[in-house]
Amino acid sequence: MARWQPGAAQRLVVAAVDLFTEQGYDATTVTQIAERAGVTKSTFFRHFSDKRELLVAGQETLSRLLADGITEAPASASPLQAVAAGLERASSAMGPVNRELGPRLKAAVAASTELQERDALKSVGLAAAMTAALIARGLPDPTAHLAAELGVLAFKRGYAQWSESDRDGTEGLAPHALAALEDLRAATASLG
Repeated sequence: MARWQPGAAQRLVVAAVDLFTEQGYDATTVTQIAERAGVTKSTFFRHFSDKRELLVAGQETLSRLLADGITEAPASASPLQAVAAGLERASSAMGPVNRELGPRLKAAVAASTELQERDALKSVGLAAAMTAALIARGLPDPTAHLAAELGVLAFKRGYAQWSESDRDGTEGLAPHALAALEDLRAATASLG
């Protein structure tokens, strides 16, 4: 078993998503995930506390990148311009593996109530990180919360579009997330 090979966490996530898609979340065991990834069960538990945690792998990094982008946006940036800077920063960390996993992960989440709940908690965590960064910029609480929620929605919509789009293109996630944010900005203007 290649338990000391680098990239064990990423291999575990890919193996889990594949197994969740093939046989369902409930029928998939930690042992099966570890075997598919080519690692030991103890290696699995060094990276994840349980199989639910595989869904939020990288959430802390993603939250930090979103917040860092917001923090580093120019002082003159509007709330949504700051969110756009966060989306660009976070998008830079999303590569081909993330893109390939998108449709399979979406199917696995749709088929499991437990994964849907975990996915909702992930969204809450991302919104909290962006809200805190926006409040630190001096935005009032309601404005910060609304901008952060729009940012999470834009990220999710952009990611879905990117992961389901033509794989031949080299376009990254950022244009999709930013276009989704612009669509949401326009939609809020129509609310009156």
